Amino acid sequence: MGASLQPAIPVSDSPARAVGLMTLASVFFGVMAIAIRYASHQLHPFEVAFFRNVFGLLFALPILYRTGFGILRTNRLPLYFMRCAIGLVAMLAGFWAIAHLPLAQAIALSYSTPLFVTIGAVLVLGEVVRVRRWSAVLAGFVGVLIIVRPGADSFTTGALVALLAAAMSATVSISIKFLSRTESSDAIVLYTTLIWAPLSLFPALFFWEAPSPASWGWVALAGLLGTSGHMAWTRALRLGDVSALTPINYVQLPIVALLAWLLFGEPLDRYTAIGAGIIFAANLYIARREMVLARRTVTDPRVAREGPAA
Repeated sequence: MGASLQPAIPVSDSPARAVGLMTLASVFFGVMAIAIRYASHQLHPFEVAFFRNVFGLLFALPILYRTGFGILRTNRLPLYFMRCAIGLVAMLAGFWAIAHLPLAQAIALSYSTPLFVTIGAVLVLGEVVRVRRWSAVLAGFVGVLIIVRPGADSFTTGALVALLAAAMSATVSISIKFLSRTESSDAIVLYTTLIWAPLSLFPALFFWEAPSPASWGWVALAGLLGTSGHMAWTRALRLGDVSALTPINYVQLPIVALLAWLLFGEPLDRYTAIGAGIIFAANLYIARREMVLARRTVTDPRVAREGPAA
């Protein structure tokens, strides 16, 4: 049996709390992207990822002090390690994209994650997805193509790396949904930081450089924001549906676009804005269908048995 679950939350309060927590996580992750960009001015993104994880672990340790070592009792260690390995690939790819792409473009491409979540729900969860949601997924990838524009200058290695990060993040979202069935949100955060810190050291060693005082500050801030965002994110996924919550990540784009313009002089180009808008519309439709189908499953047991007309 996994770690004891947190106190039950009234069903009527769960959707609102899930939305609020996911919004908070999106804000934290958006500001973390700024800290990563500043740290990457001196350090390689892989080293930034390692220090983000080390400081993230330090900021997560008070959870262990508050709950005791009993929270680490689990029989899901293989799933934790798989989740952390995939999550580390997503992190390294995402940090690399943030360091090498215009920030707004890197964040906009990360919004393709819900599209990959829908595909993963079919392949991993056995969910039935039919014409309308597949059409939304295809429309979303049209938005991705508008952003990266194959054949244009914007079609770079960084864009492909950002899409790899999005695909890996989708797998992480699904794995966290599995873990949250038996594991508490605090346990997921603790195990993730405990595994990520040593795991991320190996790729960082290939690009090691002693951080400057300013870089120490930025990686510490990234660790604080990353752990805080991860805590809010896992709680949100525990309370709500993955496909319904992931579009809320769009809160990041206006925050990052504004800060990137003010701090780095990076304007939001029209292709990124148009492509992001299409991806947002596709994800919004997918989220709406998820909520509608969830209500049908509750009211009509045949939907759960036969699969929804989605």
